[in-house]
Amino acid sequence: MNEPLAISMRPKKISDILGQSHLIGKDKIITNMVKNKKIFSMILYGKPGIGKTTIATAIVNELGLRYRMLNAVINNKKDFDTVVEEAKMYNGLVVIMDEVHRLNKDKQDLLLPYLENGLITFIGMTTSNPYHKINPAIRSRCQLFELNELTTSDVVKGLRKACKSEYLPGIKIDKNAIDYIAKLSGGDMRFAYNLLEVSYYSTDNFNINIDTVKKINSKPVFFSDQNEDGHYDVLSGLQKSIRGSDVNASLHYLARLIESEDLDSIYRRLSVIVYEDIGLANPGMGPKLDAAINACERVGLPEARIPLGTIVTEMALSPKSNSAHIALDLAIEDIKKGNTGNLPKHLRTNSTEYKYPHDYPNSWVKQQYLPDNIKNRKYYTPKTTSKYETSLKNIYDKLNKLNK
Repeated sequence: MNEPLAISMRPKKISDILGQSHLIGKDKIITNMVKNKKIFSMILYGKPGIGKTTIATAIVNELGLRYRMLNAVINNKKDFDTVVEEAKMYNGLVVIMDEVHRLNKDKQDLLLPYLENGLITFIGMTTSNPYHKINPAIRSRCQLFELNELTTSDVVKGLRKACKSEYLPGIKIDKNAIDYIAKLSGGDMRFAYNLLEVSYYSTDNFNINIDTVKKINSKPVFFSDQNEDGHYDVLSGLQKSIRGSDVNASLHYLARLIESEDLDSIYRRLSVIVYEDIGLANPGMGPKLDAAINACERVGLPEARIPLGTIVTEMALSPKSNSAHIALDLAIEDIKKGNTGNLPKHLRTNSTEYKYPHDYPNSWVKQQYLPDNIKNRKYYTPKTTSKYETSLKNIYDKLNKLNK
């Protein structure tokens, strides 16, 4: 049985990989590591079909390294034991592991000592955010590389290369059909190859047009922008609509994102919005969003649309405030400009002069907290768009008067 087209087209060399120009190319990190014949344990993360496995296998093939492929879920502890013994036998082994975010403690404890002493070089792959989903013990021993989504032009390039290859003899396909497959793929090269291959074998003369493709996959094309930023434009539209309190536009852009089935992008953007745009005007919205995301993760699509619709409606109609993160940005700007100074002596670890606020009426006592040269600096400017932040403003104003 012949290999699927997606496997046959997998690049054998780093230089043949599509996209990922931030990691691959002249003077880029992974290219230079291969050029210098030295690799380190790493985790590659990003959406499906954008080249994680391709990069991992291209690295080991180009360097001629002995390696084994494992899956954190499918392979059992005995498989892991075998890999460790093989590493000892050959004095080194590269382990390429899929779904690394699901590596359980037993398997992790087995690998960690050999990652530590360098006997095993680890290349983990995951679609999840490693900062949230991967155990810190593994994460701290690896370099983390995020892979970007492939652009439509990246996918088109891959499809054209496949059409000229020996794997689809006699294929005839017009530009519109290639563009259509690329847009349907949503940046997933594997999906694009699979759809091209099915289209090829579904005809009696290997002649493919848009109608051929539509008979196989009629999923609407939502991200049909002429530029390569369509997906991010829709995310931007969602944020700006929620910020502008337009609930109908917010739900429209949410629907487009749900149809693309990219829940992780929705979660990340809503998590930014809830603190950047709603913030102190409705601080209870953050935990509510986390609860909604947990519900979505539990039930999956299509039911995930229900908690998402509920939370986005409430976020759009919530009062808004950006005062807290604007205040922090001003503080960070001061740090970058060198406007810092030494901590007041009474705030230092071993100070005996510090006044413990809980020992005073209303748990407050007048004392200086900022360094001398910026002791009167004010970063926070309250908004009064909600009862909650208005109450914070009243406290803030009262404290400022007491400190004068």
